[in-house]
Amino acid sequence: MARFEDGQDLQELATLVARFAPGDGVHETPFPGLTLHRRSAPSEPESCIYEPGLVVVAQGAKRATLLERSFIYDSATCLVTSVDLPVAGQVLRASAREPFLGMKLRLDLPKIADLIALTGAVESEAPMNGPGISGIAVSPSLLDAVIRLVALLQTPGDIAVMAPLIEREIHYRLINSPEGIHLRHVAVAGSRTGLMVDAIQWIKDHYARPLRIQELATTVNMSESALHHNFKAVTAMSPLQYQKQLRLQEARRLMLSERLDAASASQRVGYESPSQFSREYRRMYGAPPLRDIVQLRNLGATAHLLTQTQ
Repeated sequence: MARFEDGQDLQELATLVARFAPGDGVHETPFPGLTLHRRSAPSEPESCIYEPGLVVVAQGAKRATLLERSFIYDSATCLVTSVDLPVAGQVLRASAREPFLGMKLRLDLPKIADLIALTGAVESEAPMNGPGISGIAVSPSLLDAVIRLVALLQTPGDIAVMAPLIEREIHYRLINSPEGIHLRHVAVAGSRTGLMVDAIQWIKDHYARPLRIQELATTVNMSESALHHNFKAVTAMSPLQYQKQLRLQEARRLMLSERLDAASASQRVGYESPSQFSREYRRMYGAPPLRDIVQLRNLGATAHLLTQTQ
């Protein structure tokens, strides 16, 4: 406990991340699902999909915004996401001397479900108390496991055997944390909340098609009213709002990275009305498509592939 309180553990994590993430960006590691993140300056909000994952910050701070809700995570508060969510991520505190440094571990819902079955921590069908994203205090035990996982990068030969064991420990720490209810709800296959994972995946696979709620409800074996209620509880938005977020993010990516014009991009993602696309785009990004893309290019933002997972 003393090491955690005096910041030595965080310094150890920061040193490890800085070593294996020497430049700005997202750095893959030999352990699938573990990435290291570095940023040397604050950023503008960047739209992307946050997949189920744990983010622990060793230095700096970042904000994730889901519609009107914001979650700030830093060295004292980690971010846990239990479902794929379209959010805006923004680095708040970073500099060349003290860059933003963090790690992200993709959470494996089937493995979490196995742990829930093993421990008997099956959640009731009571509704979730918020969407599938939350900030939780970084406990000493969780931080210790995270540091041990990242430290394995120093001994690559140990990763195949040791990393899955530490990953399992991290999953265990999370489902038993105060906010573990979200993961326990979502990970149980066949539960009302767990079925929302299937609904989200279906929308992601068919986002360019007109969304028929009856078809989606039939796919997940729910009534339309139950689908709306549970989907909003998990994502803070309706299925149609979720689809719109995906469409606008992908259209922005197409215009930015593939240099499509607004009409072509809007058609590619399923919009039939260019004027509707322009209205909704401006409402989400604060500027019409052409002006927004020009501004991003002037800022050198072609690296912002907006549908990448975070």
